[in-house]
Amino acid sequence: MINRPQPDEYQAYAETYVSKVPQGADVMELLEQLQTTTYNLFSNFTEEQGSYAYADGKWTIKQVLGHMIDTERVFAFRALCFSRENAVLPGFDQDVYVDNTDFNARSIQSLAAEFRTVRESTLYLFGSFSLQQLDRLGTANNHPVSVKALVYICAGHELHHLQILKEKYL
Repeated sequence: MINRPQPDEYQAYAETYVSKVPQGADVMELLEQLQTTTYNLFSNFTEEQGSYAYADGKWTIKQVLGHMIDTERVFAFRALCFSRENAVLPGFDQDVYVDNTDFNARSIQSLAAEFRTVRESTLYLFGSFSLQQLDRLGTANNHPVSVKALVYICAGHELHHLQILKEKYL
């Protein structure tokens, strides 16, 4: 089981995500469960539902899922780099990423399948880390972050967006 990261292992804003992972939860089991439940949620949307945004200027459901996929890839890449070396990586602007792709032109089924595949890869990567690697730090967006924190942030980021979907979209 991967121990919960300490607050000095991630930037303060990431507490929003880390705190979403229930105390005492096995974060790897949670990520595995979410792979299935999140895939099922999104794959059951119709194309019309996938194109829904709850207000002008807000992302569609397809864009939310695309953002979740992109963000998981970024977190996994950071974790890979930091597990191997004390790297310094840039931040990423989620809005620029969403604006520079057309998730709405894709089918919701394609995005859901991509999510499931990305998660499968993430699970293999995160599951390969030793305890020593999980404690390693790197720098992202000018702030130190541990590999272990990135695992929790990844899970919490997904839970954050699922909560927003339930509150504002469904």
